[in-house]
Amino acid sequence: MGRRFRTAGVVPLALLPFALLGCGLGGDDEADGGPTRVPAQEAATKARERVQAYLDAMAAKDPAAGRNQLCATMQAGFDAAATGPNGDFADHFTVPTTTITDIRTGAKGQEVSTTVTVSVGSKKTTRPLLFTVTRDGADWCIAGEEPGGHTPAPSVTP
Repeated sequence: MGRRFRTAGVVPLALLPFALLGCGLGGDDEADGGPTRVPAQEAATKARERVQAYLDAMAAKDPAAGRNQLCATMQAGFDAAATGPNGDFADHFTVPTTTITDIRTGAKGQEVSTTVTVSVGSKKTTRPLLFTVTRDGADWCIAGEEPGGHTPAPSVTP
């Protein structure tokens, strides 16, 4: 019986960091003075929307639309590198295919795993990219992009 109570206390403590995620760590105050909580489904949906809009902007070669998906802290770096030789919006390549493969809660926000196919002439390469999406006030934005990603979680059948 003592073990059950110990386990019940660990779960809320383990979930505490996820309640504090985002640029506004405390969240918005409701009428009762408590922070608002974002349901996991809403967070995943918003993260998918932001990343898909960014991927669509890459395919369309629209840096302004891509920049609009980013948190303010990423925009200066984006402006400096986006259309450069290795930037996401470089002129010498096209992006024929993008796929969101997994979305999960991570230490810094929603982690959205993708695969992006890039073509340069007749050569194609597919690379995984991991985007971190977080809440910035009432809005959502991409707070990070790095090589790699998560393998989709296996589906569970009853």
